[in-house]
Amino acid sequence: MRNVTHAARLSLAVLALLLAGCGDKAPEEKKAATAKPALTVSLTTPQQSMLPVTLAANGNLAAWQEASVGAETAGLRLAEVLVNVGDRVQQGQVLARFATDTLRAESAQAQASLAEAEANAAEAANNAARARTLQTTGAMSASQINQYLTAEKTAQARVEAARALLNAQQVRLNQSAVRAPDDGVISARTATVGAVVGNGTELFRLIRKGRLEWRAEVTSAELGRITTGTTAIVTAASGARLAGRVRTIGPTVDAQNRTALVYVDVSPLPGGASGSARAGMFARGEFDLGAQPALTIPQQSVVVREGFNYVFRVNPDNRVSQVKIQTGRIAGDRVEVQSGLTADMRLVASGGGFLNDGDLVRVVAAGAPAAGTVTPAGSASAPASPAASAAASAPASARK
Repeated sequence: MRNVTHAARLSLAVLALLLAGCGDKAPEEKKAATAKPALTVSLTTPQQSMLPVTLAANGNLAAWQEASVGAETAGLRLAEVLVNVGDRVQQGQVLARFATDTLRAESAQAQASLAEAEANAAEAANNAARARTLQTTGAMSASQINQYLTAEKTAQARVEAARALLNAQQVRLNQSAVRAPDDGVISARTATVGAVVGNGTELFRLIRKGRLEWRAEVTSAELGRITTGTTAIVTAASGARLAGRVRTIGPTVDAQNRTALVYVDVSPLPGGASGSARAGMFARGEFDLGAQPALTIPQQSVVVREGFNYVFRVNPDNRVSQVKIQTGRIAGDRVEVQSGLTADMRLVASGGGFLNDGDLVRVVAAGAPAAGTVTPAGSASAPASPAASAAASAPASARK
């Protein structure tokens, strides 16, 4: 009985010691469990940068000038068509030919009439010459002499008329060949072999010089920012990139949509995207309006959460505050900040997706361990635990 009592007392003493030890250790373990490891980050600050100012617009590509090529003679049959839509032609190149049988016959008739008139004129000239020699002798009356002189002039006039008729027939014969009025590209063709067309009937349409223009639609509120000579970069629906320069600005504004047309001469951009630009294509473009200073930060400093842009400001106690910002233009690896920041703020340079508002961080100089790496406070070189690695690889939304 005495031994049992002694054993019980010994067990109670051991239990009391264990409870006392656990009581002293619990606060330390609780504190260790609640203390978060520091995140190693590098800093950046907003900077003033010169950013390009552009104005975006939409519009269509169109022919710079389009020439109508038609028939200059009437009642002739189209015998040959030599070009098709899309062909590049040079000034004076024959595009089509009319049948010339009728014209050649008429030309031969005019040639014969001219020969007859010249013969009559020669005879009249001889008669007039004889009359002049007899004028002093009195062998012929003055009335007869005047008749011979008048006949000479009449015959000569008939020669001129016959020659003019022959020239007209030669012109019609030349017009039987339809020629390009300028260098360019055939944009439309209505000519059909065998058709008998009237004078002035359109046979082809030609984009002069093959030049295109972009007709940009610009709102009346923005129209004053554009001047003649303003440059632009235009991207056609095919992907072709074009260099543009404003040639002229339309004098009127559409009363319904309050936009005006800006006419921009375009040319292929060296090294631009593949694809051909064609008249009628939709195209987007940006006018270059110069540059202006703006507050910028590295793009990798920006964290996107729930559709909004944020950065993390590092406070004096090395805890971070999540700051909502409004971003604007992008130039290279920097982005404009329109609101939410001041130039003296210290920001997390990268790895903000691994942070939450109020996190404790350890700041290192640029080039030190990568930002966002989870390390125990006081041991930057210690390897991350599997749990920390899993947390680092998880999406920011999941960690939040």
